[in-house]
Amino acid sequence: MPRDKSSWQPLQRRQKAVKQNKGPIPLPTEKGYQQDNAISTTLQQSLLNVFRDACNKGSPAEIEDILQEVKGHLFNRDFATAFGKEDYLEAYAARWSPSRALGYAQIFSDLSPEIADLLYRKPSANKETNNDGSALSEQLEKQLTLEITTDSSKPLSILCLGGGAGAEVVGLAGWFRYLRDNTPSADDEPQPNISKLDIHGVDVASWDKVMHDLHQGVITPPFLSNYASAAAKAANKAVLPSEVFSTRFKQQDLLDTDAAGIKNLIADSDIVTIMFTLNELYSASVAKTQRLLYALTAHMRPGSLLLVVDSPGSYSTVTLNGASQKYPMQWLLDHTLLSPKKDSEKGAPNQWQKLLSDESRWFRLPDEDLKYPIDLENMRYQIHLYQRHDDTKIEVEEKQE
Repeated sequence: MPRDKSSWQPLQRRQKAVKQNKGPIPLPTEKGYQQDNAISTTLQQSLLNVFRDACNKGSPAEIEDILQEVKGHLFNRDFATAFGKEDYLEAYAARWSPSRALGYAQIFSDLSPEIADLLYRKPSANKETNNDGSALSEQLEKQLTLEITTDSSKPLSILCLGGGAGAEVVGLAGWFRYLRDNTPSADDEPQPNISKLDIHGVDVASWDKVMHDLHQGVITPPFLSNYASAAAKAANKAVLPSEVFSTRFKQQDLLDTDAAGIKNLIADSDIVTIMFTLNELYSASVAKTQRLLYALTAHMRPGSLLLVVDSPGSYSTVTLNGASQKYPMQWLLDHTLLSPKKDSEKGAPNQWQKLLSDESRWFRLPDEDLKYPIDLENMRYQIHLYQRHDDTKIEVEEKQE
């Protein structure tokens, strides 16, 4: 039965963000990034409509009462209770996931060139090396030349660790819709050539129903009044057609999952995301979180991407030699992924390459009115993008030197 929408009002206009400089590689400061607002307000509203119809059960007053209970449990760090009831999960997703979904859609739009590079395929060469090195030079030239030969029939597979609340699902759907609606010109940066998107969410709480409802919201046209005009009905379409968008969810405690379990989760994932989750994992157990990251290093396929987004200024306490000290989350992450292992051969390359790192950015909502029954918020975040080294590329670079 359709819910009463009479209480929905446009959000108040927000002050326009100060224009900032943007460099080729953003420095660890907010001044290094300028939001380009690639995701249109119309598309953003479509994403909000998904949450509106899927998660806002009951009147705004009823939702607010539930949210107060959830906030109380979160404040007391009683996460088992905060995420232990279906109405709590729906209220949490209705309150905090929509703003993040809009931010995630923008983040993936920003990272489209890196994802396009991920989907490029390099031709293999099997020629023997001549004594004069001529064949080797030809081989190196071919291997170092990127050719756009993407197999677009294969889905882009994204594993979202801690992604149960649905922000990743709806945000990625928005980014995919943006790609489908916009054909880049010759002067634009390369865009991923994707025909299907497969998202696998993993979380410790039972988000199955929320994920299912949001998936249905993405592939189903939003509710329209019987009095809507013929033009409105004709324009009323789902964010994505069902045949190009699939989601799965698995309830699992990542910190209690061994390396074999992580390997099974990763499977053939092209991208692994840890969005506003890593610092919580570090807070629970630094040792187990490091073990998780080592497992990702061991089992993510060469060339795949690891994207970490979290609150800026996140610190975790580490005990070394009996003394406790706080370290920035970014330092812990780099120390685990980028530091050479003691048992590695001398001069062996790192397993990861950091493509992007920024300690603080803002995603700011547009000036245009967006309608949603709960207040939306700008999102401040830190972002770090790593690529698992392609062993073939490393070998070629070493030969070239």
